Amino acid sequence: MAKKIVVLISGSGSNLQALMDAERQGQLGSGTITLVVSNKKSAYGLTRAAEASIPTHVRTLKEYKDAGKTREDFDRELAEYIEESQHPDLIVLAGWMHILSPAFVDRFRGKIINLHPALPGELDGAHAIDRAYSEFKAGERTKTGVMVHFVIPEVDKGKPILTQDIPCLEGDSLEDLENRIHVVEHQILPKAVKLVLEDSLDLN
Repeated sequence: MAKKIVVLISGSGSNLQALMDAERQGQLGSGTITLVVSNKKSAYGLTRAAEASIPTHVRTLKEYKDAGKTREDFDRELAEYIEESQHPDLIVLAGWMHILSPAFVDRFRGKIINLHPALPGELDGAHAIDRAYSEFKAGERTKTGVMVHFVIPEVDKGKPILTQDIPCLEGDSLEDLENRIHVVEHQILPKAVKLVLEDSLDLN
């Protein structure tokens, strides 16, 4: 039986594309992407999904704030929509630039994974690549990395599923490092999804 994957995005959707390509090539096991959610109306990932005939849903925090609602209202109602419309086996945060509160996370504990461009315990939160590059240029770092981890309310603190080191090379520009990181992201995210869906890991 197919296992339902919901992917949350905020931008270009290159990691979503990697997942769609992996599904098409049979590399997600029984996983199938059934919905793509964006918190940005302009996210190009929505176009990628539409072109692949994957349903999309847009919900912005601004709409909630304008209506006098809270961030927790946004998270809770989005969680309700995803649960009621999809009953997902897995939710993948693939460039989702919105920190989810317990109102969302606790509803799907053990079923949400996130891609983060840093190694466990390093550079939690936003702008991790920029911060890694700055530390490299300051002589404080020789490598960074990528991880896929389970999501808990504490940002980027959940149990790692897969990690990969990425060297910072002499002469690297920020763009060089970013490109090297993105290549690895596109490789390990589908692998992590397959591992989780196959119950090859402890989900707790």
